[in-house]
Amino acid sequence: MSMWTWIGEVAEGGAGAVGALFDWVGSVFASIGDTETRRQVAFSVSLIALSAKMAKADGVVTSDEVAAFRRFFVIPPTEERHVARLFDLAKGDVAGFESYANRIVRLFGDERQALEDVVDALFAIAGADGLIHEAELVYLERVAQIFGIDDAAFDRIAARHLVPEGGDPYRILGVERSMTLAEIRTRYRSLASENHPDVLHGRGLPPAAAALAHDRMAAINRAFDQISLERG
Repeated sequence: MSMWTWIGEVAEGGAGAVGALFDWVGSVFASIGDTETRRQVAFSVSLIALSAKMAKADGVVTSDEVAAFRRFFVIPPTEERHVARLFDLAKGDVAGFESYANRIVRLFGDERQALEDVVDALFAIAGADGLIHEAELVYLERVAQIFGIDDAAFDRIAARHLVPEGGDPYRILGVERSMTLAEIRTRYRSLASENHPDVLHGRGLPPAAAALAHDRMAAINRAFDQISLERG
């Protein structure tokens, strides 16, 4: 079955509270034989649920945030009601987002890079209205802590979104200004390899979220170009 078929199963078969729904998802995973589909379902359900919780961080769900979710997560018209069902379940659930985040960690296991992808997508949605609010940043920092994402990795993610066009290229690449251009190039090539859209899709980023993969790669390329120009 496709990712969307499984998400439909999750939406229709889950309990009334998403905390219980995540337990149900965990049992469903055993039935998903294809590893790539399993990862895509985990990413999708995690992003939908945590986006709904994040919408409460600044008190409102703006039309820009909804539009951003749709831009980074293209939903087939036939599946919109399933996504809306999951979003509403999470938004109305009394369980806190920390409970969600801990359950999501169990879904992904040791796949920390996939968890970084979830945080990156949440940043993109939070910044859709042109500003990442302080409450949203606190929310994202806490989710990252629960996910086991270290400060350096979180800083690289944040640098791409807090000032996406004029951000510090050294922070985006996670390099020191004292490093030589050759050392920075080595780091850049490593990041480019790790974050190639094909690699991201392989670890769970669904084709529906292709815009996120391309935006990330563009930010990494732009950062290295800035440093190269700066150094002549």
